[in-house]
Amino acid sequence: MSAKLVVLAGPSGVGKGTVVRELVRQKPQVFLSVSVTTRKPRPEESHDDHYIFLSEEEFENEVQKGNLLEHAQFAGYMYGTPRKPVEERIKNDQTVVLEIDLQGARQIKKSMPEAFLVMLKPPSIEELKRRLIERGTEKPEELELRLKVAMGELEAEKEFDAVVINEDVQSAVGQLITLLHLK
Repeated sequence: MSAKLVVLAGPSGVGKGTVVRELVRQKPQVFLSVSVTTRKPRPEESHDDHYIFLSEEEFENEVQKGNLLEHAQFAGYMYGTPRKPVEERIKNDQTVVLEIDLQGARQIKKSMPEAFLVMLKPPSIEELKRRLIERGTEKPEELELRLKVAMGELEAEKEFDAVVINEDVQSAVGQLITLLHLK
């Protein structure tokens, strides 16, 4: 397969992180770009593995230097995709997956129209709410904001090249492997 930039986007709590990590476990030739963020790590997250955690000042410096392919604000924090590792992997003919939000996906599609955009959807809004509550990382008002944002994101489905419903992780990963023609 030729090099391909794949954007996996979907609402908070849909399971993007879980799905892409399982994809990379099954297909280690796929490179998962690690995003930068200004939010604090969750208990299970580590620097350079889940995110690169930066101060707001460090993040702004990365933006000013043009070191990010895309960046967006979500739930009061900044998120972005480091440019250099993605461009190096694509240059070396490797499939690269970005796990980002809708704002970032739109920026990538504008600057890199060859990118393949996949929306990861929950089986239902009720299931999405259950997953967010089970995750236990948001206060009630943050949870409501995330659900409101999720409704808007799901309405953007037609902007994507493909849709995968995350009923369960193995099924979602299988659909991605098929869509991306990964050997």
